[in-house]
Amino acid sequence: MAAAARALPSRISATLPLFRWTLPEADPCTAQGAAQELSRDTGLPALVAQLLYARGVRNAEEARQFLSPRIEDLLDPYSMHGMATAVSRIQSAIRDGEPILVYGDYDADGTTAIVLLKTAIEMLGGKVRFHVPHRIRDGYGMQAEILGAAAADGVRLVISVDSGIRAFAAAEAAEVLGLDLIVTDHHLPEAARDLPEAAADVAAPGGRLPRALAILNPNQPACGYACKHLCGAGVAFKLAQALLEARDAGRARSKILPSFLKMLAIATVADAVPLLGENRVFLSLGLEQLRRPVNPGLRRLLELARLGSQGRRLTAGDLAFRLAPRINAAGRMDVASDVVELFTTRDPQRARELAEKLDRLNGERRQAEAAVLEEIERRLAEDAELNGERCLVIDGEGWHRGILGILASRVVDACGRPALVIAREDGEAHGSGRSVPGFHLLAAIESCGDLFSRFGGHAHAVGFSLPSERVPELRRRLQSWTESHPAPEIPALRCDAVLPLDRITSALCTHLRSLEPFGMGNEEPIFVARHLRVAAPPRFFKERHVQLKLAQGGASGATPVFSALGWNWAERVRKAGLDAGAIVDVAFRLRENEHPDFGGLELEMVDLAPAQPGSLPSSETLV
Repeated sequence: MAAAARALPSRISATLPLFRWTLPEADPCTAQGAAQELSRDTGLPALVAQLLYARGVRNAEEARQFLSPRIEDLLDPYSMHGMATAVSRIQSAIRDGEPILVYGDYDADGTTAIVLLKTAIEMLGGKVRFHVPHRIRDGYGMQAEILGAAAADGVRLVISVDSGIRAFAAAEAAEVLGLDLIVTDHHLPEAARDLPEAAADVAAPGGRLPRALAILNPNQPACGYACKHLCGAGVAFKLAQALLEARDAGRARSKILPSFLKMLAIATVADAVPLLGENRVFLSLGLEQLRRPVNPGLRRLLELARLGSQGRRLTAGDLAFRLAPRINAAGRMDVASDVVELFTTRDPQRARELAEKLDRLNGERRQAEAAVLEEIERRLAEDAELNGERCLVIDGEGWHRGILGILASRVVDACGRPALVIAREDGEAHGSGRSVPGFHLLAAIESCGDLFSRFGGHAHAVGFSLPSERVPELRRRLQSWTESHPAPEIPALRCDAVLPLDRITSALCTHLRSLEPFGMGNEEPIFVARHLRVAAPPRFFKERHVQLKLAQGGASGATPVFSALGWNWAERVRKAGLDAGAIVDVAFRLRENEHPDFGGLELEMVDLAPAQPGSLPSSETLV
């Protein structure tokens, strides 16, 4: 059951807690009984079984697949609606020597999807051309002009990747041009926009689809594919898998498909799809393959991201924060087709040049982002009216359109409110927005739909354009809408279980690591420990961080005592007046410090609050 929001009359309440803590809402008796049965069947600790149960694992074989994915766990590609038709048409094009156009997108998901499908078709003897739209000149999706040029150049088969499920005009143009169109996409069909947020990850019961020879999308109404959360590259991979296995299933499974999973792991993390089901197979096996990169472009990019040590154990975080930004920088700052060339060229020197260009573009992206963020921070500090908005609308002249989404995310992280960041140029305004849990951003901008030249998105992220002179009216109407649809004042923090400090052991930490890789849908577990005593004055280091010594229980001699780190918490702890002897509750992640001198188990604090009086609610899960 969700914990109640805290109203804290202590000195800590001025800055802590940051969140409203929640715990699993399933009936505790049912959940605990099922987790205990899973623990008996697998030999796993009760806590790990409980976490697996919360992630949908119900029996020993599902636990094996979750903890130790194998290439044999890949789903049958032919269970995806339209696969047989798509494979047959591509095989015909390969046999007849027809050129094939793969039409992609400019982000990491779209560019790696091109690499996967292009490589597979060419391995089978096909002739492939590709097109990556320019973010600013072309925008998202297929354009009839590009299709017309391809048809004039002899192309008769077009395959979209990471786009196309709503490309109605482009599909009609392809039909007029005599092109066969295969759409591979993972975005929701048009009718799914009207689904409630809670149903946004399932297929719509009906809806309009573009006219195409075949549509591969696990979220289309007729598709019974078991994993509904594939990224665009994931759908392209399933098509590649079907094509390669049709030629030589044994070799495909033992040699080719595992090597493809390196690119697919990057895309899966970069596109922030849930890391459950088949996506977990992609990422787990892909991370293992990335320890031994062969492709010269990938190898050099890993080196530039300081991930290039042979045999280094990579994490999903390494891909999300160090590798994917360099790949995305091409589409944000320049030409995304460089990514496709980087991963397909056989010239080591050219691969090196392209990798270094992407690294340089990522640096330019960071500089551009920092400059605009500095201006935004100054405005928020000086403009009380702007700072008071419930949904921030921040616009500027000449800001780089490729970084607007990142900027919106940074503003939301800093302010805890939904935000739109808008770049004005030549009388047109282009914007990107990000939201907070509990505030449906697409519904908010739909209330102003008549102001936009175009808009789209979902509950948490939107993109749009409109004439610049309409921005003030957009701001006014959004503030009016938020008065009746306010965002939660205190965001929720989803915690997994209550874990007293005296239950923490090295063996438990090892078992918890078996749940990796962590990410969207399989977040690293956050635990709650109650009634801890601050056993020593806080120790501040590097001016920004803090270390607390926390002991279980209020007695002066209570044991055990754990080191608890708060990154960028120094100012918060100082303002709260937190000192030795305080009794607190803490939400934390478990860490194992491998330093030879002062290593060992420690806590990484996620949130902190004065201890609540009384006993634990009976609905909370005790470990």
